[in-house]
Amino acid sequence: MLDIKRIRQNPDALKRALQNRNKDAAPVDELLDIDEKRREIMARVESMKARRNQVSAEVPKLKKEGADTSALTAEMKELGNEIKALDDQIRAYDEKQDEILLAIPNIPHESVPVGPDESANVVVRTWGEPTRFDFEPKAHWDLGTDLGILDFEAATKITGARFTVYRGLGARLERSIINFFLNTHVDAGYTEVLTPFLANAASMRGTGQLPKFAEDMFHVEQSDYYLIPTAEVSVTNLYRDTILAREELPIHHCAYSACFRAEAGSAGRDTRGLIRQHQFNKVELVKVSDPETSYDELESMTAEAESVLQKLGLPYRVVLLCTGDMGFSSAKTYDLEVWMPSYNRYVEISSCSNCEDFQAHRASIKYRPAPKEKAQFAHTLNGSGVAVGRTVAAVLENYQQADGSICLPDALTHYMRCDRIEPSRS
Repeated sequence: MLDIKRIRQNPDALKRALQNRNKDAAPVDELLDIDEKRREIMARVESMKARRNQVSAEVPKLKKEGADTSALTAEMKELGNEIKALDDQIRAYDEKQDEILLAIPNIPHESVPVGPDESANVVVRTWGEPTRFDFEPKAHWDLGTDLGILDFEAATKITGARFTVYRGLGARLERSIINFFLNTHVDAGYTEVLTPFLANAASMRGTGQLPKFAEDMFHVEQSDYYLIPTAEVSVTNLYRDTILAREELPIHHCAYSACFRAEAGSAGRDTRGLIRQHQFNKVELVKVSDPETSYDELESMTAEAESVLQKLGLPYRVVLLCTGDMGFSSAKTYDLEVWMPSYNRYVEISSCSNCEDFQAHRASIKYRPAPKEKAQFAHTLNGSGVAVGRTVAAVLENYQQADGSICLPDALTHYMRCDRIEPSRS
């Protein structure tokens, strides 16, 4: 959530930012109108309360002197009723102001390219060359089915479309990748946490999923709980309503979680295979930083997400998202896109974002620069380190052999206890 003081000081900057994000800038004027009315009423109420405090101090003295205080008492009663009515108006303005603010996305960092959609994204760097074959390669959903390690039909029977049952070495491959990712990030200095897969509405508001993206999530009926779309929610909210000491920063966490997404509005997109599922596994990276170093932290987080793809030998590229393609809470985002032979293109496998103080305002995550200094809002960052199901898909497609087997990358053989997946071993 943006700071109303920041908006008040430079409303045109927010209007430009919203236009660059392809969003309506009209709420800015409504917000400023509410803010002005609220501040006018606040000034009146403060004046009234000062008068009430003054009279409250005088009445005992007047009574002690034997003076008649009935007129003052009547005045205070009337003043109290006026204060209550005005406080109710302020409360209503606060609620409307919060409603508007919660729906406004973050302001893009000045280094973010301006553009309407993904066509304006900028490729920052590439690693490796797209995998080529001297035979006709298969898609991962065909490879997985032929090897007996991915069972989409059984998952549809159990639950429905866009779920997967992993069997045998397929299940082991998923588990191995999770452990490989976690160990790699822990070795890089992240502290591992395992948090709930359910989060309450306050947590969802804190990281920006609510109220705007309610339809994209699975809500548990007759409760305040939602299935998390990413561990970013639960890990970031570890620090909700917290004031951290300066020496505690930066905080680096990695976390495995199952993720649940309704994929509202994505009908017809990536319906086959593991790319767009309602349930999938992910290893998430979360950082809490001071404002001065948060963009250095974004660069290092992106490099750390890249490191697992490099160790797996998977070709990928890093893309800087433009204003029209960024996530709601992000001020700057790098996408990592892995090469997928079946698509004959790069496919997103990670997003690393600096949210600056946007989530911190919503979740009240602060730090104190020095023991006696005023607490300030921290910066929060998050990134996939990386999506596990999409990694499985990328490994199957990029390491497939002419006979339909999979020659596993060296980084996984220790975890897999084998170096190859063949139909006979499923």
